[in-house]
Formats: sequence, C-alpha cells, structure tokens
Amino acid sequence: MDPYRTLNVPRSADQAAIKQAYRKLAKMLHPDRNPGSARAEQRFKEVSQAYDLLSDPVKRAKYDRGEIDAEGRPRQTFRGFEFAGDPQSAAESIFGKMFGGAFGRGFGGPSGGGQAEFRFEDLRREAARAGSARPRQTRRGADRRYRLEVDFLTAAQGGKQRLQLDGGRTVEVTVPAGAEHGSTLRLKGQGERGAPGGTSGDALVEIAIRPHPVFTRKGHDVHVELPVSVPEAVLGASVQVPTIDGQVRISVPPGSNSGRTLRLRGRGIARPDGQRGDQYVRLLVVLPDPPDAELEAWARRRNYDVRRDQEPR
Repeated sequence: MDPYRTLNVPRSADQAAIKQAYRKLAKMLHPDRNPGSARAEQRFKEVSQAYDLLSDPVKRAKYDRGEIDAEGRPRQTFRGFEFAGDPQSAAESIFGKMFGGAFGRGFGGPSGGGQAEFRFEDLRREAARAGSARPRQTRRGADRRYRLEVDFLTAAQGGKQRLQLDGGRTVEVTVPAGAEHGSTLRLKGQGERGAPGGTSGDALVEIAIRPHPVFTRKGHDVHVELPVSVPEAVLGASVQVPTIDGQVRISVPPGSNSGRTLRLRGRGIARPDGQRGDQYVRLLVVLPDPPDAELEAWARRRNYDVRRDQEPR
C-alpha cells in the first residue's frame, strides 16, 4: 500500500503537510473514538505505519527510490542467473569440461581439433565446486512494527501487557516504568523469519499511552487539578489527593485561591537515573451547589476588585 495514498498527500508534500494529514486521520480513526470497529483499528495502524515511514527523511528517500517497500523492508531483485562463486572461473571450469578445456581459446580439444570429452557427472561436480568457492550470504528477516496501547498508570509504574503479532501469535511485553508516549521497545527475534540459515528480524513496538481522566504528564512530573470547597480554601484543611501510587493527604494552606499549586516531591514518573519527578497539585475553589444563601449575602456585602492589576496603565 502506498503511504502517500494512505495519508492522502501528494508525493511532493513537505513534512508539515504530512504531519498535519497524519494528525487529522489519527484523531478520526483513534480506537477510543471507534470502540469495537475492526476496520477503524486497521486503518489506524495503516496510517501510523505510513507516517512512520514518511516522517523519517531517510526512509522516505529510500522508498521514493524504490529501495524499500511501504513497510520499510528491502525490495528483492532477481536475475536470471547468479553465481555464488567467481562467475568467470565457474564458467571457464564448466565450459572447459564441455568443450575439452578450450573455453576462451576457441572451440576444440587441447590440440586444437580433438573431440571434447564431456560427461554430465563432471559438469555437476564442477558446478558444485564453483558454488562452494565462496560461502553464500544468508538474509536476515525484516523487522516488523507494532503499536501497543497502554494505560497511563502502566506506563508510569511499569507492567506487562499482551501483544498479538502477525500470524496470531501473542507475546508478553514488559513495559518499563516511566515509558514515554511514542517510545519504541525492541523484541529480539520476534520479527519476520529469515531465509534458511538466517536470523529472524525484531519486533519494534511503539508505545501509545492512553490519556488519564485525572493525571497529566509533563516530562517526568505529574500534574493534577484538585477541587476544594470554600471553607477548605479559606480556613485551610487536610485533604486527600490522588497520586500514581494511591491516595495521600496534603495540607491546603489557609487563604488559598484557585490556581495555587502545591508540590509533592518524588511522587512523579521514574527517571532513567532511578529518581522520580514530582507531582504538582493545582487547587480549584468550587462554590457550593446549590448556591448558599449566607454566601450570597456575604458576597453582596463584600464587593472587592480582583482584576485591578490587569488594568492598562
């Protein structure tokens, strides 16, 4: 399948146009928007594979030159004949048997006019000897690309998840703690099988992290928004807040406004050095529902300007 047609872009499209086309299709075909649709899931995989090829300038150039196919595998070329050993010496040896050793000196026997002595067994033996003069090169199997969707907490904490490979095989993938969206895991030997004697390719698994309703990731830090009541904001309080490790208690300082941010050290995502990022808690002051009569009366008595610093001067 032509990746340009898959993304619906011309061959002359620049990287910005290719990225824009991919984002539009990926948003429309994402499995979260098409639950249970096998066709949408397949199209989503095709679009992701096409973007993976065309977004890489090296791969795109190789594809345009016909060196690789749409899946990134080298194209195979065939010739009518191919010698494993030296073609000239093999030909001279074989035809020497057929024509009495006169190949390259004209047709005739050693004395220039004798009858060539030829047996098929000699020809077969000479061909085998020429073929074994240089060891044949075995072809490694091509790598295969897959996309694995994981939830936010699995990517943050690490875990195992099943992945179905081509042919219906399933493997268990170990997702490392702190895995990032778009990162790639390599599964050795799980790609396309090589030619006889050749090694199998690898499976390259791209991690796609599903959004979480509470947590947002920025680098190795985690951000959450925490609703607090008016009394909690005015008087201060000890409240529970969710973290990727579970609920913990934090202190809301008295007189806290919406937008105030509190930091929980070491409650974020694991870093490569073994340390963890932080969690940032942004407070959101929420009015009572239904409206409180005393609060309404207080508001009528206490009218104060909170936007004076934003007035032009």
